[in-house]
Amino acid sequence: MLQRFLLFYSLFVISYFSFSQDTAKYHAWWKEGFVPAPKKSAKARALPAIHVYKNKFVNTKGDTILFRGLSISDPDKIDHQGHWNKNHFEKVKELGTMLVRIPVHPVAWRERTPAKYLQLLDSAVDWCTDLGMYVIIDWHSIGNLKMELFQDPMYNTTQKETYEFWQTIAKHFSGNNTVAFYELFNEPTTYRGQLGSIAWSDWKKMMEDIIHLIRSFDSQTIPLVAGFDWAYDLTPLREEPINAENIAYVSHPYPWKRQEPWQPKWDEAFGFAASSYPIIATEIGFGLRNNETIGPNHYGYQITKYLEERGMSWTAWVFDPEWGPNMLKSWNYELTDMGKFFKEAMQKK
Repeated sequence: MLQRFLLFYSLFVISYFSFSQDTAKYHAWWKEGFVPAPKKSAKARALPAIHVYKNKFVNTKGDTILFRGLSISDPDKIDHQGHWNKNHFEKVKELGTMLVRIPVHPVAWRERTPAKYLQLLDSAVDWCTDLGMYVIIDWHSIGNLKMELFQDPMYNTTQKETYEFWQTIAKHFSGNNTVAFYELFNEPTTYRGQLGSIAWSDWKKMMEDIIHLIRSFDSQTIPLVAGFDWAYDLTPLREEPINAENIAYVSHPYPWKRQEPWQPKWDEAFGFAASSYPIIATEIGFGLRNNETIGPNHYGYQITKYLEERGMSWTAWVFDPEWGPNMLKSWNYELTDMGKFFKEAMQKK
């Protein structure tokens, strides 16, 4: 009898404390209050702010800016490989870089957690400020956001996560002049129907919703909107441009997107829009076959000449030794031939 009593008493005590702990945990929500606003960097106003004037980017001094720059690889990758430090950005600056594109992969954002990922971005923005370089923060997914089907698991996200990402980023970097651009979604594509379907009107509405959300926190930073076909095709702008001010558009005109001659195809796909809107080719790059040289008719010369003659900015992909097309041979920062080409292009007067 005593043993049975002790057994029931033990079960009662365990159940009571378990219930009490669960109840305390359940009721903790009412103590939390509002999340405090992020602390603003003392360097936030160090660089002149960038804004849109007609089809150009201008700074607060009134200067028209044509950006030349590059994409680094994901900060989470760089950090895991032991190279996330100011020296990495000094190597970027040595190339003549004006604009650094920072791709944030959804999987890295989740696994590191937003709070810890923001610490990486804060460091990058501070280093870029010190070095006089502006920043694009890029939500680096590839696929169909409407149907939430993506090209690879590293790009998997949801509409809710995408909205929350931009809510977090806009609140955190509002008022920081170094962060000049928010690239809302890297490469929209249906992969020839394998990732479902999406109409431009659906994409337009999602982008306008994100822009409206961003503007509730940050009225200054310029949203960048990509077209379909892996961020190549801006032809819908002829009929249905995004309904928002102080924005710009994105194209990724890689050489394999169309066959030569490229120029008339570039005119048709995105070049026409440069007379009305500011455009950044946020990814350009190329591979080289054995013994291939970069002559005057090569894609590299053709695309940079084409973009700059029409006032379009660009960032090369990618300042990394493993992701391709790669600008680095290894983590000793020796440049590939493509890296050397873009260094020359960035330093050209």
